[in-house]
Amino acid sequence: MDRDLEDSKRSLSPDGQFNIAYNAALQLCAIALLAEGWKPDKLNAHHRTISALPLILGRERQDDADYLDACRAKRNGLEYDAAGKVSPKDARELRGFALQLREIVAAWLDEKHPNLSPWKK
Repeated sequence: MDRDLEDSKRSLSPDGQFNIAYNAALQLCAIALLAEGWKPDKLNAHHRTISALPLILGRERQDDADYLDACRAKRNGLEYDAAGKVSPKDARELRGFALQLREIVAAWLDEKHPNLSPWKK
């Protein structure tokens, strides 16, 4: 996940940067989900993993889940419909979101599951 955050800054197409930043954010959601002992069904796994975010981290994270779910839909369009639908601004915003989410998940993990935190100092 940290590697993906770094890779999302590279000189790639906006689509590539967006896809990598999305993967980083999704991995952060998965960390929270797995730390709580849950695993999403394979059917709609990305959507279910993202939807669990406010259930795990609190209702105040609902807007984050909604944003990331919109990014999921956009990413699916890149993968299955047509390339070039993401702007550089979209890619930067998603990367910034993923960096903020990393801080939120790291703090939550340190508090709730410190033995699982890869970021524990």
